[in-house]
Amino acid sequence: MGAGIFITLEGVEGSGKTTQAALLADELRRRGRRVTLTREPGGTRAGEAIRAIFLDPTISLGIAAELLLVLADRAQHVREKLRPALAAGEIVISDRYSDSTIAYQGYGRGFDLELLAELNHLASNGAQPDLTIVLDCPAEMGLARARTRVRGDARGYDRFEGEDIDFHRRVRQGFLAIAHSEPERVKLIDSTRELSVVTTEILLAVESLVGH
Repeated sequence: MGAGIFITLEGVEGSGKTTQAALLADELRRRGRRVTLTREPGGTRAGEAIRAIFLDPTISLGIAAELLLVLADRAQHVREKLRPALAAGEIVISDRYSDSTIAYQGYGRGFDLELLAELNHLASNGAQPDLTIVLDCPAEMGLARARTRVRGDARGYDRFEGEDIDFHRRVRQGFLAIAHSEPERVKLIDSTRELSVVTTEILLAVESLVGH
């Protein structure tokens, strides 16, 4: 993928990954690193349009349509943003990537995991993270955090925030299974602790890859 480094942050709703991705990007930039901070779905003009549909609970989507939307977003994201930034030697930090598809559409929705792995490979054109941080917390805690945040801005629950707790428990089990199966790539971090403690542990994991 070029000379860059690809880092992803994953986790259930309310696990803190969006906040931690931004903090990590800020710290690496402070240290003089060139960083691209992005997200899925989204990260490109096409991706943001897909995101709006993908998360909107008022738009009815079958689970196959939901899956194909996120894969289309990833294909565009890799071609337009990830590969160019990595080829330019940047550190790319993505808030969600292919592991979310396994956790949400595989464990959460019940799609065949082998099929999802093949589709992820197709959509990503083989672009895999060098390091994945899975921020872990009980599904009940994460969903409560996410829903509290939603009540604060009155936008209403998105497609996934509105799912029942059993769905979110299955998603969490998916992330735990990924972390267990790929310990060299995936670092599991307990995000129930204070923000600063979690931030420090993420930085330690990243420093082992990119240096100080």
